[in-house]
Order: sequence, then C-alpha cells, then structure tokens
Amino acid sequence: MCDVIRHRGPDGEGFALIDHAAVWRLSGPDTPADVRKTETADDATAGTRPARIALGHRRLSILDTSAAGHQPMPSADGRIWVTYNGEIYNFVELRVELAALGHAFSTGTDTEVLIAAYRQWGEACLSRFNGMFAFVLVDRQAGRLLAARDRFGVKPLYLWTAPDGVIALVSEIKQLTVLPGWRARLDGQAAADYLVWGLTDHGGASLFADVRPVPAGHIVDLDLAAARPRPAMRKWYALPPDGLIDGDDHEIERRWREAFMDAVRVRLRSDVPVGTALSGGLDSSSIVCAVDALSAGSPNARRNAFSARAHDPRFDEGTFMDAVVERTGVLHHCVWPEPEDLISRLGDLAWHMDEPFGSTSVFAEWKVFETVATTDVKVTLDGHGGDEILAGYRDFAGPLLGQLLRNGQIRSFVREVQALRRRGNVGPAQIAALLVDDVAPGAVRHALRRWAGRTTPAPDWLDLRRLGAEPRDPFRVAIGIGGLSRAQISAISLPMQLRWNDRNSMAHSIESRAPFLDVRLVELTLQLHLRFKLADGVSKVILRRALADLLPPAIASRRDKMGFVTPEESWMRGPMAATFRAAAMRALERGSEWFTPPARAMIDDIAAGRRHYGTQYWRMISFGAWLDRFEVTA
Repeated sequence: MCDVIRHRGPDGEGFALIDHAAVWRLSGPDTPADVRKTETADDATAGTRPARIALGHRRLSILDTSAAGHQPMPSADGRIWVTYNGEIYNFVELRVELAALGHAFSTGTDTEVLIAAYRQWGEACLSRFNGMFAFVLVDRQAGRLLAARDRFGVKPLYLWTAPDGVIALVSEIKQLTVLPGWRARLDGQAAADYLVWGLTDHGGASLFADVRPVPAGHIVDLDLAAARPRPAMRKWYALPPDGLIDGDDHEIERRWREAFMDAVRVRLRSDVPVGTALSGGLDSSSIVCAVDALSAGSPNARRNAFSARAHDPRFDEGTFMDAVVERTGVLHHCVWPEPEDLISRLGDLAWHMDEPFGSTSVFAEWKVFETVATTDVKVTLDGHGGDEILAGYRDFAGPLLGQLLRNGQIRSFVREVQALRRRGNVGPAQIAALLVDDVAPGAVRHALRRWAGRTTPAPDWLDLRRLGAEPRDPFRVAIGIGGLSRAQISAISLPMQLRWNDRNSMAHSIESRAPFLDVRLVELTLQLHLRFKLADGVSKVILRRALADLLPPAIASRRDKMGFVTPEESWMRGPMAATFRAAAMRALERGSEWFTPPARAMIDDIAAGRRHYGTQYWRMISFGAWLDRFEVTA
C-alpha cells in the first residue's frame, strides 16, 4: 500500500505492526539507515507478524528533515503511535505551551507536538491545531484507534471495509487496489453527479462503490477492545454562523489584513525552500505580494513563483503575472500546457487523481507542479479557498440579487444589476440565468435550463435507471442546506479543488499550503457582512481594500477571473479535434451500458461545432480514462 503512493513521500518509509501486547517496527528500502540500524526489527517484506493493526507511512521531509522525524512515531513510553500526513502550522506555539505543562521534546517536528497535544488534551487537541492534516493515532492504553481529518479537508483520508472485515484508512484510493477482496465497482449516483453536473467529493461517497471519503472536520473512532471493531464517524468541527461581525470598516479591514498576513507567515515555516503558485488572479497575487512583504530584509528573500500560461491570448494571464513579478522581483517560472501532452498523459492523470476530473484546468495545475519539481522548492503556497470565503465566483451574484428582490429592495436591485454589468463584466443573459437559479421554483428552473441548453437533472444522453441514480441537482441540495458560501466550502467547489491540488502536488512530491484556509481567516471572513465581499459589482471587497498597498494596481482593480485555465474548447475543436473525439468515443464504448445513443450525437455535434461547447465532453473523456485505468465495473 505504501509502495503505491511512494510519490507522496520519497524521503522515507516506515511500518509498525501493533498487537495487544507488542509492537514491531519494520523497514523498507527508503527507511533511513540510522532508523533501520537502531530501531527496526525486520524488513517489511520478510515474514508475517500476528498483528491486529498495521501502520504505514511515506515521508516527505519538510520539518526537521533528519531521521528524528521518522514515522510511524511513538510517544516516549510507546503508548501512542501515529502516522500523520500534513502540517500543524502553529506547532511552535503549541510546543512552548506543552513544554510549560511538562512535556519534553527531542525533535523539531510537528508530529511530536501532535502526540504531546493528544496526551495533554485528548481528542480536544484537534481544536487547538491550525493546519492541514489527516492522521491515524493508536492509543494502546485506552484501546482506541482515532483517525482525524482537518477542518476543511485539505489532506485526504478514505475509509473502506474489505469483504473479510479488514478496515482500511488510506490517503489515496489507489492504495486499496492491492488489498485482498478489492474490486473497483462504480457508485452510480456519484457517477451521475459527475457526468451531469461535473461534481465530485460532495456527498459522502466516491465514484468507487463503498469507498467513503472521511468528511472534512470529522473523526473515525474504533474501539480496539471489541472483537470486530466498527468505525464510528462523527464531526469535530463546524463552520461558524454567517454575518455576525459588523462595525467600523477600517477596523475590520485591519483585522482581516492581520489575519491574512499571519496565515501566510505561519505557512512559510519550513526547513526546505518554499515557493508560490501565481495565476495572475487576486488570490495567488495577494499571497506572492504578502510573502514579499514578510520577507523584506531577509538575506534569503528571493522567492520562486510558478505559473501556467496559454498561447491563446484569450486565456493567458501573463500581463497580470508580469505586474506581480515587477512589484516583487520574484523569480518566475512559466509552463505552457499542450493538448498533445494532455492526451499522452491521460492514463497517468486518471491514476493520480483517483477519480475523474471535470476540467482540463487540472492538467494546467499538474504542469505547474511538474515545473516546481525541477527546482529545489518542496513547498508551495496556493490560493485555494479564496473564492469560496470571499464570494469570488460569479454565482454569488445570484443570491445577492435574489435577496434584494425578495426583500422588495428594487432600487438596490437595479443599482446592483447595473454595477454587475458595468464593473463585474456580467452580461444580461448571465444575470438572468443567475436569478433563475436562485429564485425560480424547481420545475420552472429545470424547464428554463432545458430551453437554454443548460444542464438538467435527467439528460437524454445518460441512462440514470441503469446507473441506479436519482435525477437530482446536487448543487441545489447543497446550497439549500446552508447557503452558497458554506456549500462552496463544504460540498460543491472546495472539496474537488483540494483533491485535485493534493494529487497534483503530491504526484510530484510537493507540499501545497493554502493560506486562505487558515481557520482564523475563514471564521473571520464568514462572519463578515456581505458588503465586505460583494458590493457594487465588485467581488472580494475586503481583500482589495486591506491589501491595497501591497497589490499592483492592475491586480487590485482586476474584475475578470481565470485561474490556471486552459483553452479547453479550442483544444477539443482545434488541430487535435479528431484525437479528442476518438477518446470521447472510447469512453462511450467503455461505459456503453450507461450512455444512450444521444450521447454519441452530442459528442459529434460538439466536435463539429454544431452545438455549444459543454464541459460534459471532457468529463466523458476523463470518465473513460478512469474506467480503463482502474478497471471499474458495474
């Protein structure tokens, strides 16, 4: 299982087999020589042990790169064992607090701080961590196994129970493929949500039947005293209520800037070089400029930034990137993703992503991390989460306009529509579509969407009955539960992006960190009045104001949005159109029991330009590659 994900941690490997009365530490080829010599009994491939629990770890050395950071890591008395993926950014402050409480530390790792925090506070330690993490912890004295995932799901964790009752907790689904009893079977509802709506990572299921992602901010608890332990899953973190903080604008802007800058500062903690991703948008540009400000005067202040560019000027953000580079002096590395490369890497991408993905922009991010891996940078800061917490997506205009209409604020409604058209680059047709999605009853909304050629819950090109799926709009379900911003964070945007980002970065042995997902910044932003996020046709209002002195004017005043995009439609209809069409047709053949005859006509019409380009074209290609790579069956 660890060999399958060597890319996540090429710097070391370790294993611990735990039974009621004993623990055996085993080694592998990548286990540090010092550890193998002094602490390890056997090679992991030699023989078997009568163990009830097996812990495995692949190490990407970021903090204390010495052998002292080897995992699985025990407490000094051997009571606690942990295998852990991620970073606890406030580990320095926690170590000081724990040392004052009597805990001793012998390494510079955050893993040791995690163990001490659990010893001191038990499960309540989770609320003290500011970071991204997924870990499995065995408390031998309490007879308990605890697995936990961070608040926003930056780091992955999956749960599967094998036919023989073995319980597996893994970082990537592909690790399950080597286990006895594994068979890759399709989850029909998850497949329908992906193919129809382009949505994954949202409903407590993966596209693999019976493989469950542990939701963000959740715990899996196992009572090891039971003869056949059953995993109990429960939530340990919930988002705060919306819109509670108001007051003096300047004070709020000061607080927000302070929180953002500190989120960047703690994510620069590393014993290896740190770089930044730069798309040219507000979020990534803000991070690059913040790092520059925080590094001012440092002898090692020169930083690296990494970008994806496009030959087609309609999709290229080079002008905005150049403005940031000129302001900060960052060393800029660019890559131009090509469709030929995308097609040749389809199998690799399907394998590394674990599940199909809904846009070729994922490939642009893949190429960025591939470029990072050619340098000495092992950590990057990335802008994920900014759009979700700051109302950065165009979709946020719908609820705003709908709220004004429902409240009878007609003048404000008209003023906001005019501002969106003038300053937000939103046309009349887009405004109408956003309003329909927000205010129209379900039947009316679906009828209008069908008339406009937009996605509907039951398209004619997919046999939902044979998939075993219900016709539903998962976006509306998620938004109806907690509002758009919460839905974006917990279900319909961020979880997908975080999986893509995790797999893209870790495929190249790079750690990606997201300052916008610092818990302090998220909770502060969610509790701000909407006017701090979207007003007068302008999004991310507080970011623009709070960082006005750091950002180049071209960035601070920017209204359009891209973000590591690719000219997907041009690729599908350009010189390689026949190649992409062939890939789509192979996908239809591979999934012939689920696709209907109109699917072929739709592909032909899109490829020939007789039909408006829809991203379901790419989704079918990705779906087919995934079915093949994992040998998925019904």
